[in-house]
Amino acid sequence: MAGVKMVPPYVAEYQLNDKIQEIARFGVVEHNTEDQIREKVFKTIEDLEIPATKDNIKVTAGTTRVTIQVDYTVPVDILFYHVDLHFTPSSENKSIT
Repeated sequence: MAGVKMVPPYVAEYQLNDKIQEIARFGVVEHNTEDQIREKVFKTIEDLEIPATKDNIKVTAGTTRVTIQVDYTVPVDILFYHVDLHFTPSSENKSIT
């Protein structure tokens, strides 16, 4: 029972981390604004049904560097036990030139 409730948030965090690494990589090349990057990350969060808001997404985008940080908590109830799983996926990518 615990595995059924505990595994999905970890899988979603892994998928989100993979996606924000990709977004950061392309954000440097495409010179996206912080708002554009935040929207892409938030779309991924919605698709993965992660309980996070745009306020949980911190983006820094410059001409040679993109940094993305997401900080959120997932509440999990297992019968009479409650636990909050805290996740902080992040990625930073720098331009080669």
